[in-house]
Amino acid sequence: MKSYIMAIDQGTTSTRAILFDHDSNVIGIAQKELENFYPHPGWVEQNAKEIWASTVAVMFEVTAKYNVKAEEIAAIGITNQRETTVVWDRKTGEPIYFAIVWQSRQSDEYCVKLKEEGKEPLIREKTGLLLDPYFSASKIRWILDHVEGAQQRAENGELLCGTIDSWLIWNLTNKKKHVTDVSNASRTMLMNLHTLEYDPQLLQLWNIPLCILPHIEDTSCYYGDCTLFDTPIPIASAVGDQQAALFGQTCFQKGDVKNTYGTGCFLLMNTKENIIHSRHGLITCVGWRMNHEVDYVMEGSVFIAGAAVQWLRDGLKIISTSGESQKRAMQIDDSEGVYVVPAFTGLGAPYWIPQVKGAMFGLTRGTTQEHIIRATLESLAYQTYDVLYAMQEDSGLSIGTLQVDGGASRNDFLMQFQSDVLNTQVCRSMISETTALGAAYLAGLTVGFWKDQEEIRTYFQYGKRFVPGMDEEVRRRKLDGWKQAVLSTIKFQ
Repeated sequence: MKSYIMAIDQGTTSTRAILFDHDSNVIGIAQKELENFYPHPGWVEQNAKEIWASTVAVMFEVTAKYNVKAEEIAAIGITNQRETTVVWDRKTGEPIYFAIVWQSRQSDEYCVKLKEEGKEPLIREKTGLLLDPYFSASKIRWILDHVEGAQQRAENGELLCGTIDSWLIWNLTNKKKHVTDVSNASRTMLMNLHTLEYDPQLLQLWNIPLCILPHIEDTSCYYGDCTLFDTPIPIASAVGDQQAALFGQTCFQKGDVKNTYGTGCFLLMNTKENIIHSRHGLITCVGWRMNHEVDYVMEGSVFIAGAAVQWLRDGLKIISTSGESQKRAMQIDDSEGVYVVPAFTGLGAPYWIPQVKGAMFGLTRGTTQEHIIRATLESLAYQTYDVLYAMQEDSGLSIGTLQVDGGASRNDFLMQFQSDVLNTQVCRSMISETTALGAAYLAGLTVGFWKDQEEIRTYFQYGKRFVPGMDEEVRRRKLDGWKQAVLSTIKFQ
């Protein structure tokens, strides 16, 4: 019996390799930070070669540090920052341009043009996505337009492109496999959500040759062997990071919801076989496909969550550490009518108004730093409420429990307030590495390390549970105040 599954968690700020045992315990972690480049306002880029080098480094580091041999590793699972796009030379493996990161807005002009041409309804129907530079298609188009000769080389089959999972698998298999999974492909704006294949009309719309795109595979399947070690290790899953967290939280049933509190918030609801087109600005995409059976998800993004706490620390300088926010917020009993709308990069779901700027309301002579800190933390819960309310309206499903992970989920004050405003139980996982764990679970299922989803459930451990205790009248008053603050913020713009 092989002893471990290795998860590669390739994120925006770092690359990590994590070893899990059969009981879902973390055996070892290695991490390497990554540099982001900002050549112009709104542009975010990374060096794809650095991403690859960091992946190799952490894989060797974690095995050496914890004295684990390659023959003890049953499989490798990959989870990655989604939408981030690389275009590279098929023969040499050299990227022709830096990777354009999911956050980057440099391809916005293409989206604006297609909106003006009335193409957004078509794109939404086929892909479930908003016409936004967030997704990969416009990033590919930008690179092919801005690197001399790239379009012709692409049409000649000299180039390959893909999201980070494709880039890593191609390198890990020594240039043998150019593949992606359905969860990542569903974020490119090139895959038809109904056929789960690249859509000819969308390829024509973006003028992207099919020959440069990776083949779409199941999320949990054999992709090829990693050839870095003396013993080949099967690569057995690839999955976008938010879908990985949903799987890692064992949200396997229709209506199961998780929220990851990171720099922003990412809320995903499993809708199983149902494709639900949102009326409230939510996104529809693939959660995973296993044995050719698909679970779809609805997703809502809150742009600013943990970043608001960083603003308290680095911008206002009223806390010295992020962890201090909980203690300071609990020094008072109420925010006393103070609301912070942290629209530092616009408002995400369900509003989708990128031009809006942040605002603060309800200040008096009695307002202290603690009121502002508490109101900022509360804003994370209010924004989550807005997205979950939209999800329930779109799906017709009620949410019994919200499962949470991510850095800010460790803040007990925030989680209790979240439970109170939702009037719903909030469950925090015992393990914080749910994204990597999801990739590990999916890889383990491929190679029989775990038998099925029911067995996985027996190993998943919940941490603290938060139960709502707020008076209903108080809850309604606070939510009404939040709505008024958001509407005033929008109106001011």
